[in-house]
Amino acid sequence: MKTASETQPAGSSPAVTIEAVNVSHWYGNVVAVNDVSFSLGPGITGLLGPNGAGKSTILHMAAGFLRPSKGTVRIAGEGAWQNHEMYASVGFVPEREAVYPFLTGYQFVLLNARLYGLSDPADATRRAIRAVAMEAAQERRLGGYSKGMKQRLKVAAAIVHDPQILLLDEPFNGTDPAQRLQMMDLLRRMADEGRTIVFSSHILDEVERLARNVLVIVAGRLVASGDFRAIRRLMTDRPHTFTVQSSNNRRLAVALVADESVFGVELGDEHLTVRTSQFADFTRAAPRIARAEGITLHELLPTDESLESVFSYLVKR
Repeated sequence: MKTASETQPAGSSPAVTIEAVNVSHWYGNVVAVNDVSFSLGPGITGLLGPNGAGKSTILHMAAGFLRPSKGTVRIAGEGAWQNHEMYASVGFVPEREAVYPFLTGYQFVLLNARLYGLSDPADATRRAIRAVAMEAAQERRLGGYSKGMKQRLKVAAAIVHDPQILLLDEPFNGTDPAQRLQMMDLLRRMADEGRTIVFSSHILDEVERLARNVLVIVAGRLVASGDFRAIRRLMTDRPHTFTVQSSNNRRLAVALVADESVFGVELGDEHLTVRTSQFADFTRAAPRIARAEGITLHELLPTDESLESVFSYLVKR
């Protein structure tokens, strides 16, 4: 199987803000990340993989908290390790709670604003807390917060200095559906303003709803990167399934079976299910065949283009 190309070739564009070049990291005899390379620009990228795949290790290296055992991680063209200046433009949300239970939510975010040396830390704190919709709880101590509330305060602390790069490790852990939607809206708005956002998750639905671009990590290796739909279409050894609706499904089924791009057709009550191993060839052939038969196509929809189908295939492979 071919893999989709990386988002940007290493060092090829000033738009590249995060770059890993042949990066590995090991803990004693345990290899957590093995020879990973990628480059990312503005937008949202999902770092997807099962628990223990190496996602957190990659984010901690990007955040400058872990030194690569081999290779280099660069942020805005500079090495991340021991690069204290980069924190002016980077925000990081670790998976662990990393909060002080005796501080109020407001005090916690204000502390971070002061650490960044902001000219008006109180105003920046109020804006960051408002962005994560936590004004009502900002005077409560963090020790009484739920996990989802702590997650949102951690995000507020990470964005208080208005960073251009945001790294988030499992940011939706513990959040309820409403909190998750609010957080996703915030990240989309930040990405639309030109920021680079990378978040890790082992939950397929979270990644698919927020990020079209993915880095798929399995057992410490980068097994695929890019638009997950493009990755799916490069899986030439796995069939694609389409749902087709037309003005005459029975007649269209007979015509499609004769095309070399099709190896299976099922006639249902209201639609056809068509299987093909040639995605592009079929999407070109179906309209042409329908037109030749005098049939109107109402729907031509791939039904297994989901991130789940990509991830399941790559993990099993």
